Amino acid sequence: MPIVTPVSVLEELGSARDRTVNVYDFRRPATLAREHSRVIEAALETFARQWGTQLTAKIRLKSVVRMDGLDLLSYDDYATSVPATTAVVLCEIAGTEPRLVIQFPAAAGLSWLNRMLGGSTDPAMPERAFTQLEQALIQRLLEETLEDLQYSMGPLLSQAVTIEAIQYNSRFAQAAAPTEPMVVARFSISVGATNADATLAIPAEVLLAKLQIVSPAEAPAGARERIHAQMEHVPVELAVQLARTTVTPQQILNLAVGDILPLPHLENRPFDVELKGTRLATAAPVRNGARAAAVIVTIEEHQP
Repeated sequence: MPIVTPVSVLEELGSARDRTVNVYDFRRPATLAREHSRVIEAALETFARQWGTQLTAKIRLKSVVRMDGLDLLSYDDYATSVPATTAVVLCEIAGTEPRLVIQFPAAAGLSWLNRMLGGSTDPAMPERAFTQLEQALIQRLLEETLEDLQYSMGPLLSQAVTIEAIQYNSRFAQAAAPTEPMVVARFSISVGATNADATLAIPAEVLLAKLQIVSPAEAPAGARERIHAQMEHVPVELAVQLARTTVTPQQILNLAVGDILPLPHLENRPFDVELKGTRLATAAPVRNGARAAAVIVTIEEHQP
């Protein structure tokens, strides 16, 4: 039975101020199809293993690279999700304007160089720009990393990929337009006792065009049929009830055992069968073993 409670304008304004508003950015890219996400994840997990093997061989210290997650983000969201001061490697993809990005802490890169050049310990390294010599060594290391990436991605990344520049501020590295969708993979890198987080951002347009060939998503007709089949088995709450009545808060507060509530429902009228406030049918009460039940008497006609 609905209860009508008078609400003042001031109370309504107060409750409006207390409400939280969730902001939705309509520029945000859509999510990847599940089939496409699985293909990319499998390729990037292979790349992570290859990257770890390469670091082990070059640094001569056991290295492990793990993929921690995969997202589809706008470039602006990606740039703000990584540290402001970090090494940002911009890579040109042949025939594509947006750049591929490899990001990792500059301090981690300096630690790798220290080991490559014969260091036996891992001293604390500053987060700073590389010198000309350091950058040349890091670039040579990353060129092999890009080869491993292209090998692991296979036909998904068949274009030539070359290192264009290394920058040290993620906010100023304009690899793509702010709204450009990027497929972002996050990695954790362990080199000996040193751990670091890294990211790889690939323009979505590069991968999605190839994914339609390598692993096409199912046709909309098939997806629609699956949705319809699933909806037919979703459980819903069906109510068998008397006609509703309206009372005041005062009547509710004064309720006592033995009180009689007058209802607009006639004694010989069937009960209403409702789904989410929509009347579907009428039913009469019956018994089904030890439980109450309802037998349908009439069906309401509804326009589709």
